[in-house]
Amino acid sequence: MDVKRHSSSGESPSALADTRSRQTSARVADDVLLDAARQCVLAVGVRRTTLAEIARTAQVSRMTVYRRFPDVHSVLAALMTREFSGLLQRAGQAGDNAPHARAQIVHIAVASVSALSADPLFRTLLDVDPELVLPYIVERLGATQKFSEQVLRKLIEAGHRDGSVRQAELAVQVRSFLLVVQSFAFSLRPATADLDEAALLAEFRHTVDAALRP
Repeated sequence: MDVKRHSSSGESPSALADTRSRQTSARVADDVLLDAARQCVLAVGVRRTTLAEIARTAQVSRMTVYRRFPDVHSVLAALMTREFSGLLQRAGQAGDNAPHARAQIVHIAVASVSALSADPLFRTLLDVDPELVLPYIVERLGATQKFSEQVLRKLIEAGHRDGSVRQAELAVQVRSFLLVVQSFAFSLRPATADLDEAALLAEFRHTVDAALRP
């Protein structure tokens, strides 16, 4: 009886099921799936996280995840971009009351390094799957690094205008500054095994300020 009714309307049962599934998938926000991926990574690391486990954690079907993200790499890339870009945006608020652009950049750099070092996801990535970070150090810049450069570019341009930042070729200055900051972000934990973290960050603050000072 149901089959005949579906047929007369020109839709098969499977077509209607696909429609319902698509509607269900559309109602699941990306952040729900990324939050589930974050839980999985914190529990077992990046390499052991699967789309099936993400689906179970999010309490959705595997097809819901597959329709949004074709493979586990894509969902994890989206997670890392969301988490670290958001972290850097929040760290950017550290320089809101700075007297000039150079001071703002220095505040943001120190806050970013501190926040990344303390971030559970970043720490899990370095502790459990450090080899996954290597390509972003020796092969290519990732989305988060490019986002950081965009922010830095605007700040350094402002510093050129207000005279607080040394004049130099903008692209080279931005890239050089990024390399200094990311080296501290990746290495702060092992570097403070036998040194006081606050003292090392104070020296980092002096280093980046001196690099930008006219």
